[in-house]
Amino acid sequence: MLYVIYAEDVADSLEKRMAVRPAHLARLQLLHDEGRLVTAGPMPAVDSNEPGAAGFTGSTVIAEFESLEEAQSWAQDDPFVAAGVYQKVTVKPYRRTF
Repeated sequence: MLYVIYAEDVADSLEKRMAVRPAHLARLQLLHDEGRLVTAGPMPAVDSNEPGAAGFTGSTVIAEFESLEEAQSWAQDDPFVAAGVYQKVTVKPYRRTF
């Protein structure tokens, strides 16, 4: 089943985010290589694809997992969680219509 992982950043997260970004992207690449990743990306803090120093307010991942528990576990193991980038992570089942 598909799940949405919606994570909200702490204030002023850009430096922490950039420090662990390679490890974060490596995990997403594994999901992609397994054919389980639908989409993933950050949410800019301003109306721009390149927010610069404004940074990001969070991230969204939509991917396939065997269960809600597996999706939650995967989300909690993210390097952004360990580095204190995220203040809150929400995982919900998702049904694709289009």
